Amino acid sequence: MNAKPQILLCFALKEEAFALQEIMAGKGVANILITGIGRQNAEKSVRDFLASNSPQRVFTCGFAGGLNPELAPGAVVFTTDDAQLRENLRGAGARLAKFFCATRIATTVAEKAELRRSTGADVVEMESEAIQTVCRERGVACATVRVISDTAQEDLPLDFNRLSNPDSSLNYGKLVVAVAKAPGKIPALLRLQRNSSFAAKRLAEVLVRILPQPI
Repeated sequence: MNAKPQILLCFALKEEAFALQEIMAGKGVANILITGIGRQNAEKSVRDFLASNSPQRVFTCGFAGGLNPELAPGAVVFTTDDAQLRENLRGAGARLAKFFCATRIATTVAEKAELRRSTGADVVEMESEAIQTVCRERGVACATVRVISDTAQEDLPLDFNRLSNPDSSLNYGKLVVAVAKAPGKIPALLRLQRNSSFAAKRLAEVLVRILPQPI
């Protein structure tokens, strides 16, 4: 009988996890959990998972918006209280950074600049604080590992906060209407899609270096 994987990798969206899933397919070295966007979804998903599983390490992964102007697209950043995970992630090519866990998507350069000024953070995302808190309660080693999908110097093409369902998931009907009203946004949306795909692959490259090799 195969032992359960001792590592849990959490992603808000399947688009953030796809590159790693392709690499890990059939290897059974870790569990991947798609939590949904935002703190509430992340906390519920992780608590439900930990109710019947006991991983030794948890990673909260995915995309992040850059607040530090020095961070380029595809830069992989992390934070953790665990000394061994910190050493492993540095060795894998990730950069230690300060995170801010927001309740909404930072969509404009001005909004990102204000978050940088008010929090001193390097990056912004929406789930990791909740997952880190649950792991501390359970005494499970945890690290946040994120990749820059949009930098401090760029606006997102649309205000995705206005295109969300009550559970923070993207409402594709609203997205279609928004694009129909502003077709000039299509090139920027396609560029964001390409950047996100590149970011997912860069994140996967780092995560693979810290995962155990299949026997």
